[in-house]
Amino acid sequence: MLNTIIRVIGLVWRIIATGLCFSVFGLGGLFLALLLFPVQRLFQRCPVKQKENARTVVHYSFKFFVALMHYTGAIRFHIKDKAHLATLKGELVLANHPSLIDVVVLISVIKNVDCVVKAHLFKNPFMRGVIKSTGYISNEDPQELLKECEQTLKRGNNLIVFPEGTRSVPHNSLKFKRGAANIALRCHAPITTVLIKMKPNTLTKGTPWYKVAPYQAHFSMQLAPHSFKSDIIYTSDVPAIQSRQLTKGLQQYFTKELSYI
Repeated sequence: MLNTIIRVIGLVWRIIATGLCFSVFGLGGLFLALLLFPVQRLFQRCPVKQKENARTVVHYSFKFFVALMHYTGAIRFHIKDKAHLATLKGELVLANHPSLIDVVVLISVIKNVDCVVKAHLFKNPFMRGVIKSTGYISNEDPQELLKECEQTLKRGNNLIVFPEGTRSVPHNSLKFKRGAANIALRCHAPITTVLIKMKPNTLTKGTPWYKVAPYQAHFSMQLAPHSFKSDIIYTSDVPAIQSRQLTKGLQQYFTKELSYI
């Protein structure tokens, strides 16, 4: 009986803590977009520097958000290889995507980050101001996307991409789209691979925030045990075929690496 009461209290608290954290996240986005970033732009006229400053602010804001979730007990975080991830420069960072907060945790750890975001987020009232101020890349136009990815990597920014294109479906095998492979083939940037696990599953695709796990979820993130080496022998010079082959290679690689952790 006592154990049941404790579990119920823990569940209710995690719902409250999760709601609090996401409320802070949304209000924080509005504060940055409506107040802080406009003030920054008054003192910095260079558009490139404005974006760099905005990304730095987002980096530390996301650090705060992750710490808030951790210390309120909403989710526990175990992040390895922080020192290595913090020193990345000009890397294409590929990661699997099991939960809603994956990109937030990645940006909180990696500096000088750019990322590809879904076009509909540019209409989100809580996020559009932040996205526009940081200059994050929209996936609306594939050709323009590749061009912007190439430019940001050449400037030494790290670029976060989820090869799945959207969050994983729990218990299903990974299914990668060709976007990450197209960027890798076009940009020829060094690749860093990051593995993410959330146990038990929570904040997954199609699951509302208030449907928390029955017990406290643990988010773990680390570099893959083995670096990705593109030793794929392409059977054609046609970019579409090469992209398909590289996508298959990445999918097999991530599936194998995730089995090690």
